Amino acid sequence: MPTGSPAKLRLAGAAIVLALLAVPQFGHAQGLVRGAEHGSREGARAAGPVGAVVGGAVGAAVGTVNGALGIPYRHHYHCRGFYDHYNRFHCYR
Repeated sequence: MPTGSPAKLRLAGAAIVLALLAVPQFGHAQGLVRGAEHGSREGARAAGPVGAVVGGAVGAAVGTVNGALGIPYRHHYHCRGFYDHYNRFHCYR
């Protein structure tokens, strides 16, 4: 069985390593879906069906730009809740 030259094997290895390093960057490109979902939800809450359509379009545009620039999505979840007798916080939902 003939083997490839060492230069080809090194080039293939370098290509695999670079591909694996680029994988996390593809996760930032998902801003389109998250932006459209969040925009349509907030638009529907504020202005009904028309707001959902407009909010989805605007959210998709903003999510795409944020994903392209690498701006992370930081959603701070605030909940109302209570502390139990072990001093652990529990959300109502």
